[in-house]
Amino acid sequence: MDLNDLKPAPGSKRARRRVGRGIGSGHGKTAGRGHKGQKARSGGFHKIGFEGGQMPLQRRLPKRGFISPTRDATPEVRLSDIQKMGAELVDLTALKAAGVVHDGALGAKLILSGKLTRKVTVKGIGVSKGARAAVTAAGGSLVDIKEKPKAPPKPPVEVKTPPAKGADAAPAKGGEAATGGDKRAEKAKAAEKKAKDAEKGPEKGKGAEKGKGKG
Repeated sequence: MDLNDLKPAPGSKRARRRVGRGIGSGHGKTAGRGHKGQKARSGGFHKIGFEGGQMPLQRRLPKRGFISPTRDATPEVRLSDIQKMGAELVDLTALKAAGVVHDGALGAKLILSGKLTRKVTVKGIGVSKGARAAVTAAGGSLVDIKEKPKAPPKPPVEVKTPPAKGADAAPAKGGEAATGGDKRAEKAKAAEKKAKDAEKGPEKGKGAEKGKGKG
């Protein structure tokens, strides 16, 4: 059998339907489009998901969750993957060469999964707390490890204590306290003087009325 003898199976290839070739063809006049309407016109097209103007399904459904666009930029590496590698220096270049991470990875993070029994040097990638202990326990070392930056400590908050209730009665100390005491003394004297004038006022009025009656 030659290539020119190959033919498709009977019935698998059908001839293209030729429309608009007269009423005898069965697809003449309207060419299978029917009468009038948007789909009968040339250029009658609507976008996928269009529902005649009502809110389409893809906009009626609520959103759920969040998918980070950079989720694949820093893949996770297991301890068992490093155990299978033959290289003693484990960095991003060695991980890509061994096929542990993809070529487009911008970084990597070693996590505590599997066992590590050989001595390796981990350089320039992230390492979890458990993986760090596992590498150290196997006799390995960590060089230029990328750690998450720590937030600066917050400044201490000063708590102001409210003044004691008997602070006004306490003896004055300093210039400001003495000035406050002098003002209070002046106010007390003015109040006493005003009270005495109020008592004398009615008596003077009675004397004047008696004098007018005698005249």
